[in-house]
Formats: sequence, C-alpha cells, structure tokens
Amino acid sequence: MRNKLVILLLISILVGACKTTQQPYLVEENGTVHVPAYVLPESSFLSEESKMVLKKEREEKANANQLMQKACPQPKNSDKDAWEAYRECTIQHFYTTPVYTNMLKRYKVDIAVDTIGGVYTEVFTPAEGIKETNKNKVLISLHSGAFLYGSRTFSHLESIPIAALGGIKVISIDYRVGPEHQFPAASEDVATAYKALLKEYEPQNIGIYGIAGGGALVAQSMAWFQKEKIPLPKAVGMVSMAAAQPRPKTDSMHMVSATLGFNGVAPFTYFEPYYGSNPNFNDPLLVPLQSEEVLSKFPPSLLIVSTRDFHLSSVVYTHRQLVKLGVEADLHVWEGLGHVFMNNAELSESREVFKVVVDFFKQWLS
Repeated sequence: MRNKLVILLLISILVGACKTTQQPYLVEENGTVHVPAYVLPESSFLSEESKMVLKKEREEKANANQLMQKACPQPKNSDKDAWEAYRECTIQHFYTTPVYTNMLKRYKVDIAVDTIGGVYTEVFTPAEGIKETNKNKVLISLHSGAFLYGSRTFSHLESIPIAALGGIKVISIDYRVGPEHQFPAASEDVATAYKALLKEYEPQNIGIYGIAGGGALVAQSMAWFQKEKIPLPKAVGMVSMAAAQPRPKTDSMHMVSATLGFNGVAPFTYFEPYYGSNPNFNDPLLVPLQSEEVLSKFPPSLLIVSTRDFHLSSVVYTHRQLVKLGVEADLHVWEGLGHVFMNNAELSESREVFKVVVDFFKQWLS
C-alpha cells in the first residue's frame, strides 16, 4: 500500500499543473500506472520571449518539413546512391531554413572541410581568431541525427556557437551512419580521427561533446577508446542522450512519447538502420551503462537534457551512475523544452546551454 501511495504522489506531482479527467489513477501490482488523458500546457517557467520563439519555430518547422519531404522524399530501401542523393538534397534545403540562417547571423565563424585520418570532417574556427589560450586545444563535435542524418546540417548548428563563443577550434566528424553502415562504424571513425588528432594535440587538451545520437556516440567512443587502449580526452559532454540504449523502459520515454509524440514513429525506429534489427544491448561498446568498469573510467562529464525530452530519464540515470562510480559529472536540466531544443539559437535557454558547454571545457582543458 505504501508503494502505491508513493507512486500516486509522484504522478500527482508530475501532472499536477495539468487538467485531468475525474478518473482515478490505476496502479497495477507490477507498478504499471494507467494515466488518464490530460492537457499539458506550456511551462510557466518559460519566458514570454521563449514562448514566442517556440511558436514561431513550430510554424517554421512544419513548413520546412513539408517542403523538404516534397522536394527530398526519403528512400524506401538502403540503396547507397539513393541515400547519398537524399542527404545532398536535404543539406541544400537545410541551408535555406531560418534556424540555420539565424545561427550564421548570430555567430561568426569560418568553416572549412578537412580529411583527418581519412575521415571527412568540418572545421569551425571563430571569425575573430582562436584565443591565444586555446591555440593548443581543440573540441570534437559529434552531431545529432539518430545515426541517420545530421552531417553537414545539424553538425553546423552544434559547432558554430561553441567555436564562436569559446574562441576555440571545433572539429565535427562526419561519421558513418545507417542504413549503409552499422555499429560500430561510427565508433571506429571517431577513434580514427581522434588518433590522428593526438599527433597534434595532447589528450588533456582535447574535449569531445555530442548531442542526441552524437551524445550516445560520445559514450560509445569512450568505451571503444578503452577497448583499443587509446588515451581518453580530458573531458566529454553528452547532451539529450548519454550512455543508455535508445529506447529504454523509462518514465520519460513513455510519458513524453505519449504526451508529445515523436512524429508518429517509435524513437528506436530511427536508430534501427544503424543499430540493426536485433542489437545486443548487453554489449557495453553499444550501451556503456552495461559496464561499471567502463563508466568508472569516463573523464569529467557534462550532461544536459530537458524536461520534455524522452531521454530525460536516461541522461539523469547516466549522471547518477557516473557520480556513484566517482566520476566528476555535472548535470543541467532545462524546464519546459523538448529534445535538442538548443539547436535553435533564438531561444535564450539555448544560449545558456552554449555558455555552460564553453565554461565546462574551459574549466577542464588544461
């Protein structure tokens, strides 16, 4: 009875601000909770400015998605040529979107293409030049996109502000993704580029961060580096995803997916082309949370997530396990915002995230 009362109290706190039906909550013996339908308003902690930005973003995103789907239909199979053509089409379309053009207006950087260790990369340097204190330092960015998309698009949104604000070189790795490639192709590419950079930079002067799928890849890369006995970077950042599998049975995965949806597609469906239809989630190279030995060797870690992100539970749980194992770990949670909200630089909360990331690596890179 006590357990049931605790669960009921937690659910009441979670949805207390929402309008609900008069039906009582039903809690099964195994802890499954049946939640009545409710209305989820915008958080009262969001500023009026942020609410207006989000409203505009919803309108622009809906229009942009509609135009892109019409101009660039996604391939129905894993044909390499078809996916290359699709990605090139979406890239050119992406460069015309307000979220991208606004980012370029706000943050001035120079963008160059380079091949590092045979891996295609994009190099972002502040237009005003790299700070003298950062001449021997570099950040590696692993883009979002569920191991399907993101190179040369999201990679820009996630590298430009950090390079400009931090006065530091940021290198985005265009790692291999599905459906043409499967795990551990991305981990191998990160390791290859990283080892090449070790010829120029000391490991204590390198930081790695990633968002969403890139955040998961950061964790996977730390496991891969350990397996290959590669010196670890000084610090890492995992944003909107961390060391868990892509669709664990967690509170946030169920509650956020149920209330806000995910384009009508189960979150794991996006990862399946890269992870495979029957992935081994017990493998710590794929899911580092499976190994305390692997996690205990992580460098100082920054974890960032938001309350309306279906990966909230996974990121929070990763932080908890790192702290329990004695790893220096900082957790920041933003209220009332969804998955990868920080890719819209017009949000003041996004600019707060950029500062947190810059300050974290400034603190840890020697």
